[in-house]
Amino acid sequence: MSETTEAPPSDSPESADPAKAARRKLILRRVLLIGGVLFVLVGAIWGVRHFIYGRYQQSTDDAFIQSDAITVSPKVSGYVDRVFVTDNQDVKAGQPLVQIDPRDYSAQAAQARAQIDVALASAAGVDAQIEEQFAAVDQARAQLLSARAEAELAAREVVRYRPLAASGAETRERLAQLEAQAVQARAKADAAQASLTASERRVATLRAQRQQARAQGEAARAQLSAARTDVEATILRAPVDGRIGNKGVRQGQFVQASTRLMSLVPAKSLYVVANFKETQLGLMRPGQPVTVEVDALDGVELHGVIESIAPGTGAQFSVLPPQNATGNFTKIVQRIPVRIAINAGPETRALLIPGMSVEATVDTRSAKDAIDAIRDEQERRNERARR
Repeated sequence: MSETTEAPPSDSPESADPAKAARRKLILRRVLLIGGVLFVLVGAIWGVRHFIYGRYQQSTDDAFIQSDAITVSPKVSGYVDRVFVTDNQDVKAGQPLVQIDPRDYSAQAAQARAQIDVALASAAGVDAQIEEQFAAVDQARAQLLSARAEAELAAREVVRYRPLAASGAETRERLAQLEAQAVQARAKADAAQASLTASERRVATLRAQRQQARAQGEAARAQLSAARTDVEATILRAPVDGRIGNKGVRQGQFVQASTRLMSLVPAKSLYVVANFKETQLGLMRPGQPVTVEVDALDGVELHGVIESIAPGTGAQFSVLPPQNATGNFTKIVQRIPVRIAINAGPETRALLIPGMSVEATVDTRSAKDAIDAIRDEQERRNERARR
């Protein structure tokens, strides 16, 4: 019997390779197709999102938390009697910070009060003199009336005796005597008039002295008010809520007026200053929303709005601004500070410290049509200029 060859089994590797290869190619084609579709879809989504949203987002990491720190300085000079606060302490508005020895200023206030008392006493004495002078005026007026009556009587006697002396009924010596008495009476009346005038003018002089005493009293009151202000100024109080920083004052130290003793960082005045490139500011406007990421708070996003944009670049406000008209020039993209208000609660603000680095992102979609409007307006101006 002849030998027969057996066919290889169907599940041998030789017969399975073409089917598996085909399946692999099909799977690979499907994966590539799906991957391509997904890539195109993701790219389309990214492109649409960038066109609608992404291209209007302007970011910078050249941004820092800032605060308008208050320099605490005394209004008066003196030795520091007490220091009520420590470094980095939180304080409330009106809380005492430092007390300067008030004894010198209290003595000045006491001296001013004494000057007020002296001025009041002087004014009272002048008032008494004025009342007394009124009596002297009345007396001088009575003496004037008496002198005028005597002068009129003497003048009438002369008139009566002159015809008698002319007729010989009376002697000329008698007439001469009467005439002399009339002259004396008139002189006495004139003297009484002068005395009355002097007494009346004395009243005016005393009234002027009274005004002077009152003016001295007002000056003393002003000195007392200034002295009381200095006494109150010996206690330095916190003008706002905040945190003490950079404290350099010590008890027993002599301090001059207007010298810095410490700084007070207000708790509610924290803001962000972001230095954007000039090429990023075309669509930025005050009031636009901002997202702020603080390096110290990983994963936390704060929100805010643009408060204002600086009127010049940082270089323009430097001590030595650049002089680009001299020497060689290399163009450098400038940065403009933008102030951003932070919307955060007390707990978050307690963690924010001036000087911290942040990353700010501004959503400029609200002004997306501004460039087109500017371009159209300029084209209209150019068209009018050409005409």
